Amino acid sequence: MSLESDQSEATFTVPRIIEPLCAVFRRALRAEGLKYTPERAHVLDAIVREDGLFDAESLIASLKAQGGEASKATVYRTIKLMLEAGMILRVPLDEDPARYVLSYGDKSPNLIINLDTKHVDRVESAELANLCDAWAKARGVKLQGHRLQVFVAN
Repeated sequence: MSLESDQSEATFTVPRIIEPLCAVFRRALRAEGLKYTPERAHVLDAIVREDGLFDAESLIASLKAQGGEASKATVYRTIKLMLEAGMILRVPLDEDPARYVLSYGDKSPNLIINLDTKHVDRVESAELANLCDAWAKARGVKLQGHRLQVFVAN
């Protein structure tokens, strides 16, 4: 694009600035009148390290293996707080324990979940985003976001 080109023809993509996850978590805690403790920091770190689905008990085991300290109650409360803050998503599986996936940042909200292996693939799809935008525009509403979860089995 040259400098002389018409401004109406220019299309600029502004990079999305993503606030650090710990800052978002601190703000969510502050809103609840809670503190960002070392134990909650350990849980947050364990969740960020997860690559796929996780549950509270697997986080507790991961924390113990890494030498991090957090009580079972802290893990469960931290998961609840992060879920309420939109930092993680509960994946609707017909089984216990409840499973979650990190949803904050530039990670795609579109998931393909293998029910047999519990493996999660994130799917980036411009076509899906465009379809959602077109649907909202046709109905005169403002799209706030979208999420697709596809469940597969071997």
